[in-house]
Amino acid sequence: MAAATKPSAQQCDEVPTGVVTSNHFLRFRVPPGLMPDPQFDGRPARIQVHRVRPVYANGKCPGVTNRAAVLIHGRAQPGPALFDLRHPAPEGGQLSTQEALARAGIDTFAPTLLGYGRSTRFENGLDDPGNASLRPFNADGSCSWPEGCDRTHTPVFPLDQQGTPTLLLTNPLDGQRRPHSSNVRFARVDTFVRDIRQVIDDAIARAQPTDGKVTLIGYSAGGQHIARTLHKHPDTVAKVNRAVFLSSLFGFPTEETPPPGGFATFPLHVTTASDAANTWQMPPQREPACTGHVIPGTPAQLGTQMLDLETVGREWGGDDPNNPTGLIRSPVFSSYGWNTTVAGQLTTPTLVIHGLEDTTAPPANSSAIFNNLPASMTNKVLVQVQCASHAIAHEGCSDSRCTPESGTPYGGRPGEPWAGPHATLKAALIEWIKSGTFNGAANGQFTVNESGVASPSP
Repeated sequence: MAAATKPSAQQCDEVPTGVVTSNHFLRFRVPPGLMPDPQFDGRPARIQVHRVRPVYANGKCPGVTNRAAVLIHGRAQPGPALFDLRHPAPEGGQLSTQEALARAGIDTFAPTLLGYGRSTRFENGLDDPGNASLRPFNADGSCSWPEGCDRTHTPVFPLDQQGTPTLLLTNPLDGQRRPHSSNVRFARVDTFVRDIRQVIDDAIARAQPTDGKVTLIGYSAGGQHIARTLHKHPDTVAKVNRAVFLSSLFGFPTEETPPPGGFATFPLHVTTASDAANTWQMPPQREPACTGHVIPGTPAQLGTQMLDLETVGREWGGDDPNNPTGLIRSPVFSSYGWNTTVAGQLTTPTLVIHGLEDTTAPPANSSAIFNNLPASMTNKVLVQVQCASHAIAHEGCSDSRCTPESGTPYGGRPGEPWAGPHATLKAALIEWIKSGTFNGAANGQFTVNESGVASPSP
C-alpha cells in the first residue's frame, strides 16, 4: 500500500468545505461515592458525545490551527438537541451552533451528561417510572400513603408527578402510584463534573487542538457544572484555554450542604417535550419590541429532537398506552459550587454572554459573574443581548428593527439586516474561541441592541 501523502499547497484547503456529524460513547464504571445512591457504585455506564467537525475536501493546509470546543447543556435539554438544532435559519443555513462553529474550523463536542438522552439512566434509576415524585409528607413528617411520600429541595423538581394524569398516572402507571426503587436524588454536580473531565480528554485526543486545549462552554445549569470543574480540578484547568458562561445559573453554595428540609427523595423528573422546549419566554412588555425572536417551528423541532434522544420515555405519557405522547426524562440533582466566592477564584479567560430578556436565568447573573471575576483577570468580557431570552441560541429577528439606523450588526455585513441573537451568539463564540476577544476587545462590557449592533456598556 502506498504511503499517504500530505496535501500540497495547491491541493489543500484553508477553510472547511463542509461538516461531518457523528456520535460516540465514552464508557466507564461509576466510582464509589460519585452518585447519591450507592446501588449504582461500580456499575457500567456510558455518556453519549455528539460531534460536529469541519472537513476539508482537499485536506487541511499545513499551518491551519486545530481548535476544539466542548459544549455542556443545561438542566432539561440534552446537548445534541440544544447545540445542534436541525432547523433552517430564515437568513439561510442552519440554526445549529455546532455546525456554525464547525464551518469556522472548530471541532465541537456536545456530550449528553449522565441521566440524559441516550446516556446511561439505570434500570432502577430513571428507567423506572416509579422513581418520579410522590405526594408530600404531612406537616408532622408522617406519610399517609402506602406507596410512600416525598420531599423536594427546589420547585424545579415538583412533587407528585406520579399522580399527574397527563404525565405518568395513566401511562405507564395504570392509575396506581408506585414505591421508589431509588429513594434519593439521581446526581450531584460532581457527578456531571466527572463526565465533563472525561469529555475534555476525549476531545483533545480526537481533535488534537494545536495548543492541546479546548474551549469550555456551559449553558444554563451547565454554567454551574463547568464552574465547579474549573474551580476544583487544576489538572483540567490546564487543558482549557477559555471558558464561556452562556445564560448561566448562579448563586449556589460553594460546597454541597443539605437544605433545611433535606434533598429530594426521588431521582426522576419528567416533562412533556413542548414544556421542555419552551425557553422562549420573555417579559410581556418586551414582546412588541422583539419581533421575530421566535422563529416559526423552532420549539417544535427542539421538542422532536429531544424525543428522538429518548428511549423508554417515548412510550410514556398521555391517556392511551397505545398512543403515548412521549415524555422527556431528566435527573433530579443537587446544585452547588457556583457563586461569588468561586467566580473570584477562577483563572481561565472568561466570556459571559446572556440575553437581557431571559426569564429563566436572571440577566443579573451575568453582571454578578463578570463583576466577581478576579480584578487580575485581564481577559474577561461581558456581552448582554437585547431581545434575547433563555433560548438565545435559537432566536431570530424580523421587521424593521433588524436593520439598524446606524452601524452594522455584530458579526454581520454592512447593509445586511441582523439575523437575531442566534447569529450574535455564533459570531461571539467563534471570535472568542479563535482569538479570546469580542468585537476586537479582550476585556470589557458590551450591549448588543435590538438591531444587533454591539457597543460598550455605559
